[in-house]
Amino acid sequence: MKKALLVLVVAALVAVPVFAQFKVGLVTDVGGIDDRSFNQGTWEGIVRFAKDYFKVNAPTANFKYLQSSAEADYVPNLSTFSDEGMSLIVAPGFLFEQAMTQVAKNYPTRKYLIIDTVVPLPNVVSATFAEHEGSFLVGVAAGLKAKEDKQSVVGFIGGMQIPLIEKFQAGYEQGVKAVFPDCKVLIDYTGVFDDPSKGQALAQKQYNAGAYITFSAAGSCGNGVIKEAKERQMKGDIRWVIGVDKDQYSDGIYSGNKSAVLTSMMKRVDVAAYDVAKMTMDGKFPGGQTLVFTLKNAGVGIPANNPNLSAAIVAKVKEYADLIASGKLKVSEVPAK
Repeated sequence: MKKALLVLVVAALVAVPVFAQFKVGLVTDVGGIDDRSFNQGTWEGIVRFAKDYFKVNAPTANFKYLQSSAEADYVPNLSTFSDEGMSLIVAPGFLFEQAMTQVAKNYPTRKYLIIDTVVPLPNVVSATFAEHEGSFLVGVAAGLKAKEDKQSVVGFIGGMQIPLIEKFQAGYEQGVKAVFPDCKVLIDYTGVFDDPSKGQALAQKQYNAGAYITFSAAGSCGNGVIKEAKERQMKGDIRWVIGVDKDQYSDGIYSGNKSAVLTSMMKRVDVAAYDVAKMTMDGKFPGGQTLVFTLKNAGVGIPANNPNLSAAIVAKVKEYADLIASGKLKVSEVPAK
């Protein structure tokens, strides 16, 4: 009995330092920690991990973030966390590709997670998403909502016009056309991810051109799109916006619990951060691997609750989600010419 107790005590003493020393650091892109989108969603995954396994409310000394005000900050910020001995260092966004490659080579014993692009190094795990699949679903919701309300124009606003963001556009357009072939889809790009005023300006342009619903995949520029939709709703000019990366319903609230956010294309960057942190803590860091988050593994999709969508629309979205997850329906990653 005494021997068994001694073994338990020794095991506990050995475990405590490992537990206490586990650290996760997030370096944001230029959108900042409160972009209500990509950075914030990733941070929420780290916060949840810290609470579930360490019973602490981040940020703390062991779970914290550094904000980047310019791309020139990426290497210094990643290096700072590397020097601090963080157990896992997370960088959300393809803009980190070059910086992550440089820093990961400089610190070969550190472990890194990069989201939205692939860095093929043994100490980096890459997380990518099937954005086109989730965007197809919100396209279905937009097309059906427009048809339901006797409208015939919707819009898409992207950030930088690159293949990654074109995946959102491609899926969205296919989803709209699948249920409403005659619906017109307006397309615009801000050219950046961190200027809400540009997002609002393009939202004004699209709404003035007749768009009833606009889907924004443009980082914090999307906050300007939501702002424009809210302001119009308050004036009685009913226009909708579709959120991105996380459930943005609360960001669209303009009166009581009324929101201008129709639904959101959830890209579970929080799950990517949470899962990789857990694997790293368990000694199962998948270095050199690319983890792909799809509809099939719930890596993308729409929120569980969609107050602004009818039950019929939600049911139809679910039908399409099942078809895509099963492989019976393939969604193109490239916009139609």
